[in-house]
Amino acid sequence: MDALIALLLIVFMLVVLGSGLWIGLSLLGVAVVAMQFFTERPVGDAMVLTIWGSTTSWTLTALPLFLWMGEILFRSRLAEGMFRGLAPWLNRLPGRLLHVNVIGCTIFAAVSGSSAATCATIGKITLPELDKRGYPDRLSVGTLSGAATLGLLIPPSIIMIVYGVAANVSIAELFMAGVIPGVLLALLFMGYIVFWALRHPDQIPAADAALTLKQKLYEGRHLLPVVALIGLVLGSIYTGVATATEAAALGVAGSLALSAIEGSLSRQRLLDGLASAARVYCMIGLILAGASFLTLSMGFIGLPRHLAEFIGGLGLSPFALMVMLVMFFIVLGCFLDGISMVVLTMAVLLPTVEAAGFDLVWFGIFIVLVVEMAQITPPVGFNLFVIQGLTKREITWIARVSMPLFRLMCAFVLFVYFVPGTVTWLPGLMQ
Repeated sequence: MDALIALLLIVFMLVVLGSGLWIGLSLLGVAVVAMQFFTERPVGDAMVLTIWGSTTSWTLTALPLFLWMGEILFRSRLAEGMFRGLAPWLNRLPGRLLHVNVIGCTIFAAVSGSSAATCATIGKITLPELDKRGYPDRLSVGTLSGAATLGLLIPPSIIMIVYGVAANVSIAELFMAGVIPGVLLALLFMGYIVFWALRHPDQIPAADAALTLKQKLYEGRHLLPVVALIGLVLGSIYTGVATATEAAALGVAGSLALSAIEGSLSRQRLLDGLASAARVYCMIGLILAGASFLTLSMGFIGLPRHLAEFIGGLGLSPFALMVMLVMFFIVLGCFLDGISMVVLTMAVLLPTVEAAGFDLVWFGIFIVLVVEMAQITPPVGFNLFVIQGLTKREITWIARVSMPLFRLMCAFVLFVYFVPGTVTWLPGLMQ
């Protein structure tokens, strides 16, 4: 009977999501149906209490602030200055300016917290410049698509905040846990560019005129504002001076100050950035509300317990469980965005994950890595949509040129499983 109820609800959810209804409203609708027809709990008060509790968490306040910070940077000239500051230092590295995609995404990820914002901002800067200089489109677009996913892994990360709230895990520890994996994954992407460039030297444009060290340092001054902002946000968290929410407020204040100093802050840009951040947060908030109520209804029906019992009864080893979860999230990522994936599955999976002996901080980074992979899987790969808007290319072509980076992420997930210290070492220093 439970299996039949689960199947009916899954089919109903797929139908509702396929109808084009907003994800948050779809989740609420499925939850109402589940509570009304399959439990004896009154729907109204349960829905009100759950939605209120899920959307009024103080920790969640960091989310709109980081979104606003990313919007301010997106509308200023700070991001453009990154390209000018990085380009002279990459002239002699195989692949040359293609590395700006990876390094630019890594730097911007550390101040935006959003994969889509990182992809859009760096793509607007690098893609026209790389095309003008004759770099191959497939590598320019593919490396941007993969590297932009670092916006989820390198702190401050929006999805880490959502996971921390859902799993009741310290967000500061999650932020620290993402640093080393984020840097290693960026280096892996750069290694791929070097390997490709050495195999296809004829497709990489000739180096620009060499600059002296003094000239390189002079051009590097454009990096200073962004580096200072990263230091302000992450330094305040890691030193214990500020919580994640307070650090987000410092990041907004710092980005406003830097934009004002460089002269790109206008009243209209300020209002546009605030409105855009509010729209994105309202979308996320609605998804969180719907997913929280759906989680409650599933709990009353008993599906999470039965699923945990089913998976536990399979007698899977921790490695087999991890492989199953990777495949599950990749398939789920074909239909849902990353935040929906996290809030929909955590209540169901966490008991099983804890029973398997996984550290919840480590598991948070694992989830972020797998959700990163889902960002570049069609048909609902957010990065693919963003790049399609920038390039007007077919989404199937963009997904195809992103596949080498996807395979690298798969290999990196295995590495993180067998070397968990890459995730847990920095958070361990806080304890």
